[in-house]
Amino acid sequence: MARILSVSPIVVPCLFTTSRRIVRVAVTARNPSISFESMALKPPLHPTYDLKGIINLALAEDAGGQGDVTSMATIPVDMEVEANFLAKEDGIIAGIALAEMVFCEVDPSLKVEWSQKDGDCVHKGLQFGKVYGRAHNIVVAERVALNFMQRMSGIATLTKEMADAAYPACILETRKTAPGLRLVDKWAVLIGGGRNHRMGLFDMVLIKDNHISIAGGITNAVKSVDLYLEQKNLKMEVEVETRTLEEVHEVLHYASQTKTSLTRIMLDNMVVPLPNGDVDVSMLKEAVNVINGRFETEASGNVTLETIHKIGQTGVTYISSGALTHSVKALDISLKIDTELALLVGRRTNRA
Repeated sequence: MARILSVSPIVVPCLFTTSRRIVRVAVTARNPSISFESMALKPPLHPTYDLKGIINLALAEDAGGQGDVTSMATIPVDMEVEANFLAKEDGIIAGIALAEMVFCEVDPSLKVEWSQKDGDCVHKGLQFGKVYGRAHNIVVAERVALNFMQRMSGIATLTKEMADAAYPACILETRKTAPGLRLVDKWAVLIGGGRNHRMGLFDMVLIKDNHISIAGGITNAVKSVDLYLEQKNLKMEVEVETRTLEEVHEVLHYASQTKTSLTRIMLDNMVVPLPNGDVDVSMLKEAVNVINGRFETEASGNVTLETIHKIGQTGVTYISSGALTHSVKALDISLKIDTELALLVGRRTNRA
């Protein structure tokens, strides 16, 4: 029999500099000056996710045990500068609160100001924030802060487009998020005007095709969930995936015969692509009509910016799209330090 190894958590050091020294801060460090209460839109809840730990892990992988050798070699220890955040394309800005947390973790004395908030629309060329303080620490924090902001803003921008097109249905993301960034990605969806699907495997029952196959059918799977929740005295949302109208009828028949914990029916791949690029939503619409409001409904599969409006008009409650997070295009954002030399070079290259 194979042995099961117990792996202890590893505390990864985060390295940055306050002068030319390297300072180590543990992943578990807490900064009392950061408060979710002051945020325009708080991150979703997760029982074990350590947001500050993720920030410190990102800083640590950048520092690599040595710190920023380029900055230590080129930037005077006590030099202070002002740097401006610049939107280089149109979109929805997201990650402002998280970026501020990054700067605070690196150097709590850095002063950060914003003219926009998470969820606001920004246009190419807009300076929407600035940070002032020790130049070295601004540069150390720059890439980590921008990486979070660019990814989150890309997610929020696409979410906003899809949410507007899906109305009156609500747009949801899925669990197809970047490993380690589950909460960050889902936070960006909220900022973009979407709703969160289940956070993970723990907060909602979602009976999918593999569960159904192993359980011996859709009725057996739902019945097993009902029994399990009753035995464990658990109350949570329950969703079952259906792939055909026959499965929808089977679920409804089971629900009519017994008390069930089921709350939502997923209608998977009932949006059928057509050769001309359009989609046929007749099966989806029929399924929604058959369910007739007895359960929430969720359309999944073949959801794009081009198809989502048509899907949203069928009467479904929700539309879920993995593309919101698994195929994100980052929004182009930069952080520019305005020294006289930088401005001179910028004018020469038409970048000022």
